[in-house]
Amino acid sequence: MTQAFRHVALFGKPRAEGIREPLLAIARIIESTGARVLFDLATAESVGLDDVERHTVHAIGKHADVAIVLGGDGTMLGIARELAPFRVPLIGINHGRLGFMTDLALDQMAETLPAMLGGRYETDHRFVLDAEVRRGGNVVHHAVALNDVVVSRGVAGGMVEYTARVDGVNMYNQRADGVIIATPTGSTAYALSADGPILYPSLGGLLLVPVAPQTLSNRPIVLPDGVVVEIEITDVRDASAHFDMQSYAHLVPGDIVRARRGVDIVTLLHPVGYNFFATLRQKLHWSIMPSEPHSRA
Repeated sequence: MTQAFRHVALFGKPRAEGIREPLLAIARIIESTGARVLFDLATAESVGLDDVERHTVHAIGKHADVAIVLGGDGTMLGIARELAPFRVPLIGINHGRLGFMTDLALDQMAETLPAMLGGRYETDHRFVLDAEVRRGGNVVHHAVALNDVVVSRGVAGGMVEYTARVDGVNMYNQRADGVIIATPTGSTAYALSADGPILYPSLGGLLLVPVAPQTLSNRPIVLPDGVVVEIEITDVRDASAHFDMQSYAHLVPGDIVRARRGVDIVTLLHPVGYNFFATLRQKLHWSIMPSEPHSRA
């Protein structure tokens, strides 16, 4: 058991319907443990909490011992990237859809949160991708991604033609709807829907997953996490690069999207007894067997 948290930041999904009351309930749980609540400024403004103490993300990063995020995985991705340089651990409470990262259910928080804030939890470390778009030798866009970096076709449609390189070595030339560079965290996101494998979160690996490739034999590959992956656009069609699907850059022929493991680590906290395989069974319904056909009379 570790020391109890004394300064607890609270974030909520912006403009989410019905989020005000759960936020206030979480705040009351935090205060019941003797900890101080640090409300995120944007969260407080979006739900009309004018009478609470509000803080910028930078101030939270400097002063918070832990951050609670109420929302879905998208909300968690955004907050995790902002707080990663400050090494503030995160607790996710699901107020979205799937909730791989926000794995604590609303109806569990009254029972589970006090114990976690008191120092009883499981720790889960995730690395991020440091990515950039280079044009003519200059960096024109830089971003950090916890899930993935995706190169996809632009608004004109048609396939993207690109060259994939690993540590400067040509891997292949390809035409496809796109290509995904994913972390183990992102292996259960877009990469999974493109037939990529699931990587255990603590593995040190990167996924390179083509999306609907023209060469049908081109398959996903798992790479060491110490490599530099480059995707160079080689066709005249427009394309775009997306970072966790929350920021993007327009790409032109000759642009290179470069991604490598970043220096920051995101720490997720889970209730005692948390198990990744249980999460997969719950979220992906692995334990649900096909029903047997009804017998005929």
